[in-house]
Amino acid sequence: MPEARQLRLINWPFHNGLSGISMGAGAARMAHDAELRRSLDALGWRVAYEEIEPVEVSAPEVTRVIELVRRLAMRVASAMSAGALPLVLAGNCNSSLGTVAGAGATELGVVWFDAHADFDDPDENTSGFFDVMGLAMLTGRGWDALRKTVPGHAAIPEENVVLAGVRDLEPYQWRTLERSNVGAVPGDVDPREFESALDELGSRVSRVYLHVDLDSIDSAEGRANEYAAAGGPSVDRLLECVRLVCERFAVGAAAITAYDPTFDPDGRVLGAARRVVEQIVTSLHD
Repeated sequence: MPEARQLRLINWPFHNGLSGISMGAGAARMAHDAELRRSLDALGWRVAYEEIEPVEVSAPEVTRVIELVRRLAMRVASAMSAGALPLVLAGNCNSSLGTVAGAGATELGVVWFDAHADFDDPDENTSGFFDVMGLAMLTGRGWDALRKTVPGHAAIPEENVVLAGVRDLEPYQWRTLERSNVGAVPGDVDPREFESALDELGSRVSRVYLHVDLDSIDSAEGRANEYAAAGGPSVDRLLECVRLVCERFAVGAAAITAYDPTFDPDGRVLGAARRVVEQIVTSLHD
């Protein structure tokens, strides 16, 4: 009987650098979900659980977030060294900076599912929301000095990013995305366009970071958070896309993000999150 594969389930339960609130509460709920744990055991994975410890709440927001990102980078790197797949359950998407740094950014591609681009840099951003800068920072835009304090950080070339499900953007955000080299597959994620984008990505990299913001799902199927939007993929289409990614690439690390239980009273989005995790680990087993 083959040895069970190792999965390092890393809980990053933070929203704006504060523990256990809003989308941070959702990360904790996913991490402690008994049904998800049972499913992973049944699928033959040896699961180790870790939680990133909080930082001093009196520190400024950006200081808090970047320190939490540094801590995450070290935990992901430790999981990689142990031969385990790092699966990060995170509040905010800017956690990706730590996950990718820990997984090793060299020759790594990114497949990112999100209703939003998270592609603002500080000079163009109008909301003041640090989390909408996650993908921009990952690709080397903005906060240059701070990014370089994250152990293992290196920018991912824009052309090595596929952004799927994107749709809820301000006009300036569309313009920035259209000027970039990011491979966008917008809206409900046309299967042929998505496969073509993966083919293009596969010509440059064989290994990816898989990022699933749960508000990528069409809001008619469940509201992951206050930013959920119509016009996205169904859960079934998202799962099929995840399967295609896992079959075509080695997954260096994965993350499920942006779940706020306040907006999910019937648990539909939590159920979708379980299915996404199960799809990832089942595809990798196959």
